[in-house]
Amino acid sequence: MLVGDNQEATGSADASPAGRPLPQPDQTLPRPTLSRCIGIPTAEFAQRVWAAEPLLTRAARGAADFADLFSPDAVDELISARGLRTPFLRMAKNGSVLATSTFTRSGGVGAGIADQVADDKVLAQLAGGATLVLQALHRTWPPLIRFGGDLARELGHPVQINAYITPPQNQGFAAHYDTHDVFVLQIAGSKRWTIHRPVIDDPLPTQTWEKRKAQVAARATEQPLIDTTLGPGDALYLPRGFLHSAVAQGEVSIHLTVGVHPLTAYDLAREMIVAAADDRELRRSLPLGIDVTDPVALGEHIDVAAKRLAVAVGAAGRADIDKVARKVGGQQVGETRPAPLGPLAQLSALSEVTAATRLTLRPGVRPILRRGADQATLSVIDSTINWPLQVHDALSVALSGKPFRPADLPDLDPAERLVVARRLLREGVVIPADSATDSGRNAGG
Repeated sequence: MLVGDNQEATGSADASPAGRPLPQPDQTLPRPTLSRCIGIPTAEFAQRVWAAEPLLTRAARGAADFADLFSPDAVDELISARGLRTPFLRMAKNGSVLATSTFTRSGGVGAGIADQVADDKVLAQLAGGATLVLQALHRTWPPLIRFGGDLARELGHPVQINAYITPPQNQGFAAHYDTHDVFVLQIAGSKRWTIHRPVIDDPLPTQTWEKRKAQVAARATEQPLIDTTLGPGDALYLPRGFLHSAVAQGEVSIHLTVGVHPLTAYDLAREMIVAAADDRELRRSLPLGIDVTDPVALGEHIDVAAKRLAVAVGAAGRADIDKVARKVGGQQVGETRPAPLGPLAQLSALSEVTAATRLTLRPGVRPILRRGADQATLSVIDSTINWPLQVHDALSVALSGKPFRPADLPDLDPAERLVVARRLLREGVVIPADSATDSGRNAGG
């Protein structure tokens, strides 16, 4: 367990599994949003802590807390004035999720959908000791849309943000683990957290704690790695797999759980196996009459398949690697929202663009440009745009991430440059550079 400056925690066990290689992210990029969640330099976090061990960070005296991100007033506004529907909220008590009918009802005339939040029902459940969970706030609350988008880009992994509102002396969920990493940011009140070492290291999304309830229950009785109370401004990082439970103390507790859904080597291996379908030896039928219940007979064929798979993967060419990269990269892009786009503002920019208009790539959009034999292909989120091959170099300039003007696009005449600029604006690939700073801070994870 790592502890930053001005921090304390009980327990002395080292939570880092021995011999595990740690990821090596790019250390040259600034990570100002991540730095708000940790009490050590980001380079040290990347090398020693990320995906390996918990990190407790105490709020520095006089430093800013997380009140700019979320607050009790924000909770009241979301519940009373935003018309939230499930699954954007849920409630739990004593480790069990409550039926949605206990805190929702129809919205009335013009909004007759039955699963809209009912503020009076939420009040009653909170008064009875239930925990309120506001889910996907990276899509519904503007400060967290900005924060989540920035953090997702800094980490290179999709981010989700939930808020947990727990009445005094209550616990929403019993000891469990998540299959994603989390940053816990304490907003208001205080909450006692108990952390135990994993029953399975680095669990995949399919390896949930419900499948290991007995192991989790037994582990939760052992000496904890961390047993501490978080107050406003404190933060706690937990890699996936670490058991945790939390109990509100003498007042209503509000904390944010920032979930980070990492891409893993398993994701790459899975797609390499899919690519190995091109190997005929792996496609061959097993012998006629084989007894698939016989471990000995089947084991021989498994050994042969494993060796052949190693050969097929080892012989993967550039085309296979590119295919895997496109598939996995597309998965990540699809799970990470780019900067929100104002349709009316974009239409206005589209009608007013000139050769001198400053434009820039929409933050977080992550386009993929490919040069074919007779055309250029631009993949953006869930759409593909085909272009004449002569536009390729102009698109490279537009997609560089640096501000540009239509007049800067090479190999095109003035009319063609405006056509390309308008098409990129209409497809939401680029935005006016003057709004890029605000848009970039509005991206959700």
